[in-house]
Amino acid sequence: IRGHVSRGTGILNNELYAGRIVWNRQRYIKDPSTGRRVSRPNPPLEWVTVDVPELRIVDDNLWQSARRHQAALAKVFEATTKGVHEARAKARSNLRRPSYLLSGLLICGCCGGKYGLVVGDRYGCLNRNRRNTCENGRTIRRAVIEQRALTGLKEKLVSADAVAEAVRAYHEAMNRDKQEQRAQSSAGRHTLAKIERTIKSIMTAIEDGMYQPSMKARMDELERQKAEITARIAVEVPSLPDVNPNIAEIYRHKVQHLSVALDDQTTAQEATTAIRSLIGEIVLTPGDKRGEVHATLRGELMSILDFAAGQHDKRANVQRVITAVASSPRNQHSAQRVEAVRSIMCLEIKA
Repeated sequence: IRGHVSRGTGILNNELYAGRIVWNRQRYIKDPSTGRRVSRPNPPLEWVTVDVPELRIVDDNLWQSARRHQAALAKVFEATTKGVHEARAKARSNLRRPSYLLSGLLICGCCGGKYGLVVGDRYGCLNRNRRNTCENGRTIRRAVIEQRALTGLKEKLVSADAVAEAVRAYHEAMNRDKQEQRAQSSAGRHTLAKIERTIKSIMTAIEDGMYQPSMKARMDELERQKAEITARIAVEVPSLPDVNPNIAEIYRHKVQHLSVALDDQTTAQEATTAIRSLIGEIVLTPGDKRGEVHATLRGELMSILDFAAGQHDKRANVQRVITAVASSPRNQHSAQRVEAVRSIMCLEIKA
């Protein structure tokens, strides 16, 4: 009976009773984490409303009276509603928090699927254990892989030579992008100037009384092209931050402190978040010996440099670079190019 006020569900909120049909209140998308379809409300400006007075069964006075009563009740229970919403938001936040240090970061080297807890405290390939679509039957204890990951982060991941090589490759890739971006920007500015001249001529014609209905459609198209070109010109591939010559020692010192902080309940969550930000993924593949599991840890170079420099937003730089490369004109449909840049910003070790 009550339904949902903003979604227009339930008898009390169904505008069909008042002689109106409303379409497009909400849309459905797939939740990437569960694969299920979930509903999302659309802005009121996108709703489509049609009056159908022949279907009205409630007069307008009664309909408006119900609206006023709903508003009065919402005011009375405003504090309670707010508290419930905050409690639910907090619960959802806790659910999204990773259960363990490496939750969601472990990848099967055979099928590319996720590794998760399958028996007790042992990680295994979820595609094998849930769907039987992978041949990788090797499992590994949580404590073992966490210790191997921490050891790899502290002792193997960062070296002066590895950072220098990654920075060099990164600069080469970014310089190529900047050269092509400058060429694209030059061509874009010429096109932009031509579009602006065309818009000006149409505006002059309208002012002289020569308006035609087709002019509006043409103006809309020109404005759309202008906005797209302006956005492309504004895209700038960010530069790499300066690298401290003592980066390796600073990094190891900080990771050592984080490892200690993991054992303290008051700092464990912060330490977990910081450590996870340094790890792109850990690929697990079966070895030749019985029970042997090889682990390859891929650390994100930009996050590592930010971490050593004491910056808090450790994912911002790497994500900004990838977004810039993906949105540049020649890379819009090139997933391979984005992955190539992403791999340059990874330091890979056998852990």
